[in-house]
Amino acid sequence: MASILIVDDEEPVRTLLRRVLEKDGHTVSEAANGAIALALYRQNPADLVITDILMPERDGMAVLLDLTKEFLDAKVIAMTGASGDQHLLRVAKLFGARAVIKKPFAVEEIRRLVRFTLDH
Repeated sequence: MASILIVDDEEPVRTLLRRVLEKDGHTVSEAANGAIALALYRQNPADLVITDILMPERDGMAVLLDLTKEFLDAKVIAMTGASGDQHLLRVAKLFGARAVIKKPFAVEEIRRLVRFTLDH
């Protein structure tokens, strides 16, 4: 299956995504902020990055911009639970996110997005 990097400052979100995606057969790594995520990706690029948008120490928008500049084939799903999130998700799409999702999300919804993003 695929290698997936989960980037979120909330450990429960990372844990949920890890459990779901590992159950589906994916290899999952985690980062608590964008700075760690970029370092991990540069060392070992993942097939897919799922990143929260609003985080301390390098937010998801910066991660998205850096990844899509440095790695043209980077596949990123952006997510947020922030108020005004529709605007943030539209901007994430403009910055190169292949897909966006609003938190909280259904497990089947994230599974569908992961399958779709990996296939395209």
